[in-house]
Amino acid sequence: MELLKLNVVPCRFIERLNRFVALVEVGGDVRKALVTNTGRLEEFMIPGRKAFCTPKDGGKTDFVLVAFEDLNGKGAIIDTRTQARAFERAVELNLVPWLRDCRIKRKEVRVGNSRLDYLLECPSGEIYAEMKSAVLRGGDKGEYAMYPDCPSVRGQRHIRELIELARSGKRAMIFFIGAMPGVEKFSPYEKGDPEIARLLAEARKTGVEVHALSISLLPDGRVILERPSLEVELREDF
Repeated sequence: MELLKLNVVPCRFIERLNRFVALVEVGGDVRKALVTNTGRLEEFMIPGRKAFCTPKDGGKTDFVLVAFEDLNGKGAIIDTRTQARAFERAVELNLVPWLRDCRIKRKEVRVGNSRLDYLLECPSGEIYAEMKSAVLRGGDKGEYAMYPDCPSVRGQRHIRELIELARSGKRAMIFFIGAMPGVEKFSPYEKGDPEIARLLAEARKTGVEVHALSISLLPDGRVILERPSLEVELREDF
């Protein structure tokens, strides 16, 4: 199911200069591209790897690095803004089974010492929700989308805020965008941040809802919904 259409141009990754800027080759020229994903992304950021960029107006970069070519020519979407837009469109089209007949009431909602991504309005009431980007592939067959690929103090804080919301009687949710083709399940990556894995297990036991879906990019720039719901596997032995 098509969610978005992007104006993508082929590019090749050269190197990551810092957290937010990469060098890419576009049409034979070396250009700077914005990187919105703060993960390490080491499995994708390999010199010479084919990628997809979108032109950008203004600022210190000329493009946004949106995705890397992955399975069957489809793109693994690393751009968190595209991930968010795709999710919002899926909710608008009522394609997410675990958010049936819901709408986005507000974004960037202040909760405690954090800002959570969404306040959703659903038939059963409001849901405080946080979105995370899962673009690390795992499993023997590459069937898992995983998060995080490095320690995330911010991610830990968000999950703790959701736990407190659930304990206070509010409905709380964390969901993961498995932004890669061919994934079927989500699981936390314990080597990336073991505390995140522990907190997610605690969160679900406390009543926080944990969900995931998957999207990918077609070479012509279409962002598609691969799976509206991924199986979520969390350890129960913490």
